[in-house]
Amino acid sequence: MPELHINEISVPCRGILFDKDGTLLDLLATWGSWADLILEGLGSQLAFIGGLPRAGPDIASVLGTVHDANGKVTGYDPAGPLSMATAEETTGLLAWQLYAAGVPWNEAVTRVNAISKEAMNELRRRRAAVAMPGLHAFLEQCAAASLKLGVVTSDHMATTREQLEWLGISGYFDSVVTRDRVKHGKPAPEMAETACRELGLLPGETVIIGDSNADMQLGKGAGLRLAVGLSPDGAAAHLLDADIVVSGYPQLRLTF
Repeated sequence: MPELHINEISVPCRGILFDKDGTLLDLLATWGSWADLILEGLGSQLAFIGGLPRAGPDIASVLGTVHDANGKVTGYDPAGPLSMATAEETTGLLAWQLYAAGVPWNEAVTRVNAISKEAMNELRRRRAAVAMPGLHAFLEQCAAASLKLGVVTSDHMATTREQLEWLGISGYFDSVVTRDRVKHGKPAPEMAETACRELGLLPGETVIIGDSNADMQLGKGAGLRLAVGLSPDGAAAHLLDADIVVSGYPQLRLTF
């Protein structure tokens, strides 16, 4: 059986499950751009109806993003909504800002859906996706070792499929489990259990790699062999349930 080497740790494994955003693709390159578009559209709606929300946080902080002096998204809270929320949860957060400013809830949701649709169309026009550093080389190692690979993500299938294609990596994965395919999303274990079943893997021979603690909890709940936290800036406080934290794929090596 192939062995995965991470710093001083070596574990036998036959398969690896990957989160998508912040693990396969650079979250800021895709969803940071999306957040810029969303917050611009939301700000325009608020200005049109005559002001800021009567309650709740300033809209610049709604998604847990960090901004420069010009308001452009430059970072994000790894334990915040941009990193971890589902599409439905994000819609609710954004719609609340309009509702708090006096827009009826159903109309607020309709307006947010329209803003989001325009933002996604712009991302598709740009094909806004950048692979995490070292990802392609590691996926090649996995292919050479005949590992079975899957994706477990809180995103929807349509968006996930197209973004994997933009990155040129869709062919590596024989199972893609998205939020719309399961009853219970992260951190419940259902996504990992589904992926293992589709890949013909036992939990004890499967590793998960992700950038949020929900990914780590998903792996632990499913009984996976190892939960690897990915944190490019070296911060690990939010990865409380990780077995090990690495800054990037160059720290991972396979032998077989």
